[in-house]
Amino acid sequence: MGTWDVGPFDNDTAADFCGDLDEAAAGEREGIVRATLTGVIDTAGHLEAPESERAVAAVALVAAQCPGGEPADPVYGPDEPLPDLTGLRGLALRALDRVVTEPSELMDLWEESDGGPWRANVRRLRGVLLPAPPGEQPSLI
Repeated sequence: MGTWDVGPFDNDTAADFCGDLDEAAAGEREGIVRATLTGVIDTAGHLEAPESERAVAAVALVAAQCPGGEPADPVYGPDEPLPDLTGLRGLALRALDRVVTEPSELMDLWEESDGGPWRANVRRLRGVLLPAPPGEQPSLI
């Protein structure tokens, strides 16, 4: 099927990534998310779309645990509980920034179509991951 919508879990690769998390032992899940984010950050050359799709799903899982984050997709997100991923917030932000930095196949693919809604989702994720300005408490509403 490939990609069916613009959300972080709306493609086969992200759904498979979440399935891999479900199949992993509970103690390995944080490491899988960390390795996915780090792998994208460490890619200096052309970043392939599947790696980016896994990374965006991992970013969404981290963001889901942050104030203002949306829950993971109930159909394609992981079914098994995840550990606290909020310590990966900085890595998630860096990985998301790498996904939207050339050379990035996923970014190119979205540029070929109407990528506006996809970019809006990326901006929303980025906004959740950014720390609140000093002295400002994040809104819980």
